[in-house]
Amino acid sequence: MKNIKIALVQTDIKWHDIEYNLEQTEKIISGIKNDVSLIILPEMFTTGFTMEPEKFAENMETSQTIKEISKWSALKKADISGSIILRQNGNCFNRLIWVSPDGNIRFYDKRHLFRIAGENEKYSLGNNTIIVEKDGWKIMPLICYDLRFPVFSRNIKLAYDILIFTANWPATRQDHWESLLKARAIENQCYVIGVNRTGADGNGLHYEGGSAVFDFSGKCIASAGTGEKVIECICEYNDLVKYRKKFPFWMDADDFNRV
Repeated sequence: MKNIKIALVQTDIKWHDIEYNLEQTEKIISGIKNDVSLIILPEMFTTGFTMEPEKFAENMETSQTIKEISKWSALKKADISGSIILRQNGNCFNRLIWVSPDGNIRFYDKRHLFRIAGENEKYSLGNNTIIVEKDGWKIMPLICYDLRFPVFSRNIKLAYDILIFTANWPATRQDHWESLLKARAIENQCYVIGVNRTGADGNGLHYEGGSAVFDFSGKCIASAGTGEKVIECICEYNDLVKYRKKFPFWMDADDFNRV
């Protein structure tokens, strides 16, 4: 199994301006080297974390944003993932889109809706999970608030190798962000990647970024710090396998079905 190179895109999202955010994201992605296999964008990267989905939701079947992501994916020959607001069958979802260069599109709808901001009143609840295979790696993508719920992301029988959280995680709880990413890596014996935004949104919330990669032992191997930037990281497959073999904690984990 070969190693995988991943780019984390930490952007300063302009509030409620889809056109601007798409243009800026395209510029950023154009500067990423072509040896990257996966590019990860923040949660709601075209609007910011808004509670006005009725104004900004795109139809799943005709979404201009999905068309743009598909174009970028084909040009960079890399999978691209991030969440946007989508409408399907009359319901609005905080939906993570995963696009491959061949045009294949998969999605995950956010399971844990952030009730403190009223997300549970404005968006429909997701009821699916996905595990994407890329270059032989098994990858599970989740969204922001999902990070707080370890049962939902539990790596049952080593179902995945990389766990991803795309987010709009505010600076007031930055220590939680870092601690929880590390904890998810340790307990699941996998690489954990968190991609956050930076800047401020229309509600006056500030974001420090702090996009980061933790390895299977909980060691931080890449961090974006603050500000708008892209960081790249290589996940080493042999190191992951050796660690799991040396410390087979996963074999003694409780057996259960993910709800």
